[in-house]
Amino acid sequence: MKRVVGFPILLFILFFFFTSAAYGQVQTRLRIIRASNVGSNVDPTLRDVQKELGSLFSFTSYRLLRDETFHLSPNQPSLISAWEGRITIQTTLVGLHKGVAELKIRVIRQGNDILNTQVRISPGRTVLIGGPRLRDGGVIIYALAANF
Repeated sequence: MKRVVGFPILLFILFFFFTSAAYGQVQTRLRIIRASNVGSNVDPTLRDVQKELGSLFSFTSYRLLRDETFHLSPNQPSLISAWEGRITIQTTLVGLHKGVAELKIRVIRQGNDILNTQVRISPGRTVLIGGPRLRDGGVIIYALAANF
């Protein structure tokens, strides 16, 4: 009798766990960084990613332009103006499994995709994505982090 009663309870617990994970939200942080070779300043708010910036990109100056935190729900895109209204970044949660969030990233300039990629992020980690070049020789870098 204990097995018969225990089995439905186990099913209910498993169902609750898997549906809550499948429909969960992911808190996402997007930092938009302007990198250039003018000067040698690193914005103090970028200290946590300064080492990675230096090893991945060959610029001497990094300045935080925007810092946004938002929640992503599965297949519900979030749009953020990324550079003076001319560039938009669209972030979509496309998967959440085994401690990894899978995000689709689209960078759009004047209605055209200039970057379309997918990244996997573990909780508390940051992914750096090189973005478009600027007229003055600098570039935009996107730093994405997720907590779930």
